[in-house]
Amino acid sequence: MKLLRVLQEREFERVGDSHTTKVDVRVIAATNSDLGRMVADGLFREDLFYRLNVIPVQLPSLRERKEDIPLLVRHFLERFGADGAAPRPGVTVSQEAMRRLMSYSWPGNVRQLENAVERRSH
Repeated sequence: MKLLRVLQEREFERVGDSHTTKVDVRVIAATNSDLGRMVADGLFREDLFYRLNVIPVQLPSLRERKEDIPLLVRHFLERFGADGAAPRPGVTVSQEAMRRLMSYSWPGNVRQLENAVERRSH
């Protein structure tokens, strides 16, 4: 209810405060749940759903867009660095390793891929 008020009225009151604070925010929310179905089943507030669902973006799972894996791996390697310390551009992955990465289904999506690259970079 409080989040809905912030989204609708663009204002809120801090806990213990009687002063109303005005805000100008945009909310980006992500879920793997079918919120439309949850609204129909009475499991998610309809008014909140329509406040959040202004510009819906459907993003396929990583297993459906394997062509993104090399770019994501390079990004994560640069961010974590080969030794897990500071970012080091230019670190690469062998063709065999990339082939294996691309053949995996990644049920945890990008977050699972990121964790795998971070784990190997330490």
